[in-house]
Amino acid sequence: MSTPEIRPATEADLPAITEIYEHAVRYGTATFELTPPDLAEMTRRFRALSDGCFPYFVAAVDGEVIGYAYAGPFRPRPAYRFTVENSVYLRPAIHRRGIGFQLMQRLIAACEARGYRQMIAVIGDSANAGSIGVHGKCGFQMIGTHPNVGLKFGRWLDTVMMQLALGEGATTVPGDT
Repeated sequence: MSTPEIRPATEADLPAITEIYEHAVRYGTATFELTPPDLAEMTRRFRALSDGCFPYFVAAVDGEVIGYAYAGPFRPRPAYRFTVENSVYLRPAIHRRGIGFQLMQRLIAACEARGYRQMIAVIGDSANAGSIGVHGKCGFQMIGTHPNVGLKFGRWLDTVMMQLALGEGATTVPGDT
């Protein structure tokens, strides 16, 4: 496989992004959605993030989108405005090739450049060693596990919480407090 190009996502990428996420919803536990969103819903979500100036990237090889990552608001209340939550999804055939790590590195750099101070990962399923490992390799620290909070595929699943300080993190307070 060629080296992937990591670039900003566009609306033209959304059919491939929708397909990747559909597989994750139907067969995986990284997301707790039970019904895959259609292209219209994925377009709505993409536009909401774009309108909010949040970073959204795809990894592509020979023009084919093979993964994506984005950051969005962690919580809606204003005090959380310097904290983002990340998501990263890959086509199953390309797992464990370092592409998730490359996407995360680009996403982290973009969030730091936008002045965000913390990134939160909410990882579905404590058995999701791949995602936990990629986040750890990117410098995220384990901050906790919520046991048995999701029911999918007839079993209870945990969520793992990890956190990464971005830029100056909490060492300084931005001027508009």
